[in-house]
Amino acid sequence: MTTYTTLIILSGLVIFSYLFDLIAGKTKIPSVILLLFLGIGIRLAVDYFNLLKINFTSILPALGTLGLILIVFEGALELKYTKNKNGVIKSSFFSALSTLLLTSCLITGAFYYITGESVYKCFVNAIPFCVVSSSIAIPSASGINKEKKEFIIYESSFSDILAVILFNFMISNESINISAFARLSAELGGILLVAIGSCLLLLYLIGRLTHHIKSFLIISILILVYSVGQSYHLSSLIIVLALGLFLNNAGQINISWFRKYFIYPTLGHDIKQLFQLSAESAFIMRTFFFIIFGYTMDVYQLQNWMTIVNGGLVLLLIYLVRYLYLKIVLRTGLMPELVIIPRGLISVLLFYNIPTSVKIPALGTGLLFVVILGTSIIMSLGLLGTKKSAAQEFKDV
Repeated sequence: MTTYTTLIILSGLVIFSYLFDLIAGKTKIPSVILLLFLGIGIRLAVDYFNLLKINFTSILPALGTLGLILIVFEGALELKYTKNKNGVIKSSFFSALSTLLLTSCLITGAFYYITGESVYKCFVNAIPFCVVSSSIAIPSASGINKEKKEFIIYESSFSDILAVILFNFMISNESINISAFARLSAELGGILLVAIGSCLLLLYLIGRLTHHIKSFLIISILILVYSVGQSYHLSSLIIVLALGLFLNNAGQINISWFRKYFIYPTLGHDIKQLFQLSAESAFIMRTFFFIIFGYTMDVYQLQNWMTIVNGGLVLLLIYLVRYLYLKIVLRTGLMPELVIIPRGLISVLLFYNIPTSVKIPALGTGLLFVVILGTSIIMSLGLLGTKKSAAQEFKDV
């Protein structure tokens, strides 16, 4: 394959992804589903024509991690904090925490029944199936009203963070005791201190840098801090969310010394530029991640009916917990919150990071694909139905 052929393929994939985004805006079909099918189609074509196969498995986690950082950062940069949003933040946090724990317990029970493995192994393998993917949820919430959109952004971001904390905690502590929780508290305390220091340092740097390249430097430092933290099994995604929220709301801090050293006239312009760059970078990372994930999928696993049945059971448990929480705890309307709980990028990342000693072979990528596809299709149909209902109500008025 020549250099020009490679460039043609890469640029063509980005153009397809852009077209898929336009289609998603009109049809409410998540663009990531179209990207997945494109990746699967490429793999089938490679197999059919017996072309050179490339092993992308090793780079998939790196692409996914970059995409996750940029998507959460982009979402946080969209949020403006005011006191009247405390209720939304609180409800979205407890929604993310409660549904994560309840769904994990139920899916653990299902995996224990299916495989007969230890409860510990089943719980670790269940976590990737229980996290709401911000990489799909945030773009999909763009067409709903502002209050519901903010709830979805906060909830999906919290879900990512809490799932990473829970996952790291479980793989680091096979036996759960008081000392394990003490270590977790110390780690979270350390992460919060690093988050505060990183926020102040990066804001100070943005204001002092005179070079015309700023945004990529800030994003690179953010990725560096995240990666160092994750290498020690710390939940560095908290830093990403905190930095985005801090930068977009720093202008509201009315402390004299803070405004003197950290606030400068062109801050708003720089934040807007940083948001634009992170959004476009996230688009590129998301594009190649989901295409490569589709390409690396063993679609022939889907010929096994047990994979479909097990996937259906997992989907049933996911939506049962969501329905009960919305109905009993939040006591709010079911739509569209009931359906905007897709599984995606973070699920794949956690699944690939399960240690070999803990991974259950019977729960392969085919099951994960069924759940990702199922939640995305249900979300698409739900959003489409909500859109039609809203249009009908407007017409009746």
